[in-house]
Amino acid sequence: MKKIIALCVGLHLFMACSKEEKEIEVLQDQDLYSVKEINAFMEDQIKTFGDVDWKKAEAKMLYSAVMRGGEVLSVGYGDKGESFSNGSKTKSTLNARQNVMNIVAENEGVLKSRFEETDGVLNVIDVPISKLETVKALLSTSQIRYLDPMGYNQFAPSGQGYQQKNAGCDMVNEPINSRDVSKITPNALLPWNFAIHKIPQAWAKSTGAGVTIGVIDTGLSSSQSLLNGDINNGASRGRSVKRFGTYIESPWPWAKGVDGPEDRCGHGTQMSAVIGSPRNNKGMPVGVAYNSNLVVYRGTSDVLLDDFHERKGVSNALVALANRSDVKIISMSIGFLYTIGNIRDAVKYAYSKGKLIICAGGTSTNFTNWYGIIFPASMRETVAVTGISDNGYKRCDICHDGNMDFTIVMQRRSNPDRNVPVLGFNNGTTRYSSGSSVATAMTSGIAALIWAKNPRLNRNQVLDKLKRSGEFYPRRDKRFGYGNINALKAVQ
Repeated sequence: MKKIIALCVGLHLFMACSKEEKEIEVLQDQDLYSVKEINAFMEDQIKTFGDVDWKKAEAKMLYSAVMRGGEVLSVGYGDKGESFSNGSKTKSTLNARQNVMNIVAENEGVLKSRFEETDGVLNVIDVPISKLETVKALLSTSQIRYLDPMGYNQFAPSGQGYQQKNAGCDMVNEPINSRDVSKITPNALLPWNFAIHKIPQAWAKSTGAGVTIGVIDTGLSSSQSLLNGDINNGASRGRSVKRFGTYIESPWPWAKGVDGPEDRCGHGTQMSAVIGSPRNNKGMPVGVAYNSNLVVYRGTSDVLLDDFHERKGVSNALVALANRSDVKIISMSIGFLYTIGNIRDAVKYAYSKGKLIICAGGTSTNFTNWYGIIFPASMRETVAVTGISDNGYKRCDICHDGNMDFTIVMQRRSNPDRNVPVLGFNNGTTRYSSGSSVATAMTSGIAALIWAKNPRLNRNQVLDKLKRSGEFYPRRDKRFGYGNINALKAVQ
């Protein structure tokens, strides 16, 4: 059943009376498309186009997803290609933004101050939606690049279970099998797969000193001192680690107050450890670039970017790292099945600032093992990495493949549960890390080795060295890109 109400048009937080009234169509919950129907539309989009474009949806479909996702719509405004504004917004983009605000204010009767546009860089604004008529008007408006129901988080392909919370999270510590490490001076543990990629030999030329890597993930544990106050320890000297948070822990889209930098998942701590654990005498696994600097953002609660605040948190972290002149590499072992507009805009902004953005090509949850490369690794502005086993080019049990750029050997076929040894969540502990996540972090560390050895190179030149070090170069495999990276060759 459809309900028609009289809306008193005015710029008020709720409805307020004025001389002009008009009828606005509001659908009752039973008239909305069901979650099953919404997911069927999304799955068809992915299978047909490889992505989800909500501007191709009928108004009721988009409206239903918005209403079932916190009643918030992310609107990317401006002409095609205008993902962000450098310095100040042009008259054209200002007009486009104002037009969006006018449409929403007129139909919804809300104050424009309720709209969310926090960074002032990206050409995107989050707006409150409750009326079908608002969606219809926005779908027919020019200078709108995308419309995303950013809070809709119930997607799962047909017949698949949906893992919504804590994807990729594990703070449990594990002992490391002695056959998976070897001891190096002064008393550190070298993970078994580092030798395959010639990382120990590369250390004779570079250890990542002077290079700062930004990590966007689930944060960094304060209980692991070797990634905090003791990051300068043993052979690791003169470097720094900084922790920030952009994620908001709340089911309410308009909530304020970030949740801080503390890792409550474990994944972010593992990735930071893979990149930059110190080389010392504590008997702990060493990181790839053990003399690099780290800037770690808690932008998400887990690896699956299916929540409004996760998507907002990652976007804000990307903008913040893009604006840091010291950060050269951004490592993101996180992602989602389809494009998220504000994160895409933020990636493009960071890319425009010369950042080398390295992303996980995909690690299976309980419903994504059918899928190929994920977002944002699927973007041309990013470097996509996946993990393979140690018996040839066979993807790891939980890794995705297809249109990747590089591979990292990270799974022992003789014992698939023993992957890459890393520092644990707490002091004095260890664990194993797996999937395209750990492959991405290792690649980020290798990129830091290259940049430290060749500080005058730009992003494209560093990427070229990575490509030339690949096992398949100059050929590019359609599934695995340039293949395994040879770190020694890369730092030459």
